Amino acid sequence: MPLLRNADIPTTKVTDSIATRYSVAVIGSWAAETATYPFDLTKTRLQIQSEVAAAKHGYKLENHGMIKTAVSIAKNEGVLKLWTGLMPMFQRHAIYSGSRIIIYEKFRNCFKDENGKVSLGVASLGGLVAGSLAQLIASPTDLVKVQMQAEGRRLIQGKPPRFANCRQAYAMLYAESGILGFWRGAVPNVQRAALVNMGDLATYDYTKQFLMREFGMADNALLHAAAAFTAGFVAAVLGMPADVLKTRLMNQPVGPDGRGTLYRGMIDCLQQSVKNEGIFSLYKGFIPLWMRLGPWALINWIVFENIMLSIGGQTF
Repeated sequence: MPLLRNADIPTTKVTDSIATRYSVAVIGSWAAETATYPFDLTKTRLQIQSEVAAAKHGYKLENHGMIKTAVSIAKNEGVLKLWTGLMPMFQRHAIYSGSRIIIYEKFRNCFKDENGKVSLGVASLGGLVAGSLAQLIASPTDLVKVQMQAEGRRLIQGKPPRFANCRQAYAMLYAESGILGFWRGAVPNVQRAALVNMGDLATYDYTKQFLMREFGMADNALLHAAAAFTAGFVAAVLGMPADVLKTRLMNQPVGPDGRGTLYRGMIDCLQQSVKNEGIFSLYKGFIPLWMRLGPWALINWIVFENIMLSIGGQTF
């Protein structure tokens, strides 16, 4: 039997290894998160400030816009409070952002044609699969983030403090509902992530390839920016309704049995929200979400792509 020469053994460059691409994806998401996080906090507050179901349990109804809400947070709670919950968000991206990139690329590679391209349908399905699996794993960190984001509003309304930091928030949730309680709101959270990643990963991938193929654009920062801007808008439109339901389910108080006291589940939350506040309640906080997802996608993809280019790896 002939011996294999070193040149005959398939190898993977360190710069294109799963560990490298995973790590670079996490770095890109952390950079984007730090820059755009205040929009996420503002969006969460907008989604719960006029929640009729919560008002029936003693919470004060409000009806502020995006700017007034953000200014109110900075004025009444401090400017740094606009970054409340950033630590569990970093924890989330350490799991979520690396996983979604690896899962999507593995899925895409299975369906490439002879020219190395995939259809929009395949890219969309890949985004759904990658977003769903990554978010299912990372859902507990999202729950803690939402709880921390909503805590400042509770204190202003005269409610007693429940925790002082991220670690205490995890401990409180575990004491309330046990391990499974960390996946409260996981269904709409996974649905949101699936739709957002169909908008982000699939739209970015397809738009980038389309612009390179049809307009001859080079694989540079201008191309990355154009594809990222498109991806951010599509992700916001597709993911917004599930994002509202996810926020409300995660933010609701729980009873002695560890179950939510406002909604029986996702369908009940959807029905109550539409019945009490109208269909457009499902797009409450859309502007700050878009203002977050657009720049988020832009920063995330530019950082990811440029780090990969700088170390001699393959871009997305």
